[in-house]
Amino acid sequence: MQNEIKVFITGGTFDKEYNELNGSLYFKETHLNEMLLLGRSRLALSTETLMMKDSLEFNVGDRELIANSCNTSSADKIVITHGTDTMTETALYLQKTCIGKTIVLTGAMVPYKFGSSDGLFNLGSALAFVQVLPIGVYIAMNGKYFEAGKVKKNTNKGEFIAI
Repeated sequence: MQNEIKVFITGGTFDKEYNELNGSLYFKETHLNEMLLLGRSRLALSTETLMMKDSLEFNVGDRELIANSCNTSSADKIVITHGTDTMTETALYLQKTCIGKTIVLTGAMVPYKFGSSDGLFNLGSALAFVQVLPIGVYIAMNGKYFEAGKVKKNTNKGEFIAI
């Protein structure tokens, strides 16, 4: 579909669950479809789960899978849910390997299931930004967008900032 947005799911805090027995965070399944329903999305989009991993565990093969998925997708507008710890690294990798598409990575600092997550807002922002930004690779967090290579995660403030 020509104006369809493709959403690739890779895990990250966005999709983590809380284990009440031992206090750990883990992956069960994506919350993306629930979030789209709750947000009353009316966009033409399709979703695909590529992996459910903490981005600190990503390797070159994971980034190659993401890039290949972007490059082989018929969609020219792509949103990727991703862990915030290495989101900037993946954005740079995609900037070098994915040409001719608008790609927006987003995530959350707090898991969606915690109820106080920034994930729903970040997802909505990413879906809006991917529709209006020119071809390139971007990160969308906290209502702002940043070009790949011109952003970093400020761990003291818990937000992304331009560099």
